[in-house]
Amino acid sequence: MHATSATEPAPPAAHDRRWLILGVLCLSVFLIVVDGTIVNVALPTLVNDLGATTSELQWIIDAYTLVFAGLLLAAGSLGDRWGRKGALIVGLVLFAGFSAGAAWSGDPGQLIAWRALMGIGAALIFPATLAILVNVFRAPKERAAAIGIWAAISGLAVALGPVTGGWLLEHFWWGSVFLVNVPIVIVAVITVAAVVPTSKDPDVQRLDPVGLVLSIAAIGTLVWSVIEAPTYGWTSPETLGAFAAAAVLLGAFVLWELRSRHPMLDVRIFSNARFTAGSVSVTLAFFALFGFIFMVTQYFQFVRGYGTLSAGLHTVPFAVFTGIASPLAAKAAGRFGTKRIVALGLASMAFGFATVAWYEADSPYALIVLSMFFMGGGLGLVNAPATEAIMGSLPPERAGVGSAVNDTTRELGGTLGVAVVGSLFASAFGDTLGRLLDGAPIPPEAAATASESMGAALAVAAQAPPPFDAALTSAATEAFMDGFRAGSLAAAGVAAVGAVLAYAFLPARAADDLDGDRELAPLVEAGSPVAGEIDLRARPVPAPAPAPTS
Repeated sequence: MHATSATEPAPPAAHDRRWLILGVLCLSVFLIVVDGTIVNVALPTLVNDLGATTSELQWIIDAYTLVFAGLLLAAGSLGDRWGRKGALIVGLVLFAGFSAGAAWSGDPGQLIAWRALMGIGAALIFPATLAILVNVFRAPKERAAAIGIWAAISGLAVALGPVTGGWLLEHFWWGSVFLVNVPIVIVAVITVAAVVPTSKDPDVQRLDPVGLVLSIAAIGTLVWSVIEAPTYGWTSPETLGAFAAAAVLLGAFVLWELRSRHPMLDVRIFSNARFTAGSVSVTLAFFALFGFIFMVTQYFQFVRGYGTLSAGLHTVPFAVFTGIASPLAAKAAGRFGTKRIVALGLASMAFGFATVAWYEADSPYALIVLSMFFMGGGLGLVNAPATEAIMGSLPPERAGVGSAVNDTTRELGGTLGVAVVGSLFASAFGDTLGRLLDGAPIPPEAAATASESMGAALAVAAQAPPPFDAALTSAATEAFMDGFRAGSLAAAGVAAVGAVLAYAFLPARAADDLDGDRELAPLVEAGSPVAGEIDLRARPVPAPAPAPTS
């Protein structure tokens, strides 16, 4: 034990109800993450009940993502300035109200509109949860553990969305997947009001309206470009023009924030290797994850013939492995360094995607569970340490914007994953099915329809006379597995690249990326018991050296 210097800051006081607060925050984040995947299993029902087209189905999912991602930075900044507790409560109330509207939609257009409005509530909720967490858990070890639990719940929600949706659809009508949000929000709002403390940036600056508008326009345009690229074609004038517009808007946002006296986001934080490398790691992990989920939910229903609830239940092992690994990852990162654990997690995900790529349509489910072990466990190893690296790079008063950056990288990564992996899957499926049907006695119109998707191919097969129905089903299954293989290998490649980048650029400890602190590197790397706990930004000022005697 060493004596505490008079110039050292007092250790931050622990909040008495911090673990109860964490439970409320996890409930809130679970709600909005689940909503991103719960709709997937309802898509076939929406075709039958609302007459939704393929394009409308895509926008029922993407409208939520587009608004959610586009508003995250702005919502995080507003929470920092005006109070995160208020932002969380307002977001929850809006989310519940718009969910009720979505449940009673009369046509696909109305549902798309309500889903977009739900994105507003989600954008207020998500960054507020992580920002409040960072301000409640100030001790580094406890903060890392809390982020591990928060990340575990977030990962569980991704996988449990299809299970929840499948169960609701088995017992109720499709609107129940939205209406279920209302009673949960009521509980969350009451608890937030009772136990969550108020926090905001104490150095409140003037609002940056130009930065807000540019951030919304830039991120919204980028997400729209990614969503629509498979429809228009990745090299079409529309897609290239949209990406160019997004690049110009992002450039304008950066230039404005560099020149602004009161920036919404100090873009200089991206010069911090820990912050930037952590963000890239999260982006690539969710790119691979969401791209794979897009395919595997169809695989379980179309290829293996599972019902909606059964398909969701077969994804549970992924959620279990993620939930187990996330809290353990925080402790492992404290012992072995963030660099090694995040790189190991991405490498594990890459291995899982690569192995599942070579399975057949009727491969034993136990093999799929084994691949899920590497995917889900790998995600758990990435999510918590990378998130802690991002949030630990910023002072607590800027936690809202830092959380928004973290959340935006997730949404951009997931959206890119669905678009890119989905595009590769669709191209391989269409090419293989076209080749298999070449010369078959099937009308060209029917063959073209079958090549659009696995669902369309099975619908065409159901109308074909024997023995062509079985032949078309077999051809569609083979084509699906070719597309599944192409998409899985793409996800594996992205995760592998992420592992290399994390190991090359992500500092092992927070101390490594602070200029002037290289003298502490041997201490940190040697595994000192205080490694990872030193707040170098608040270290005591050394006493002046004695004057030399003559």
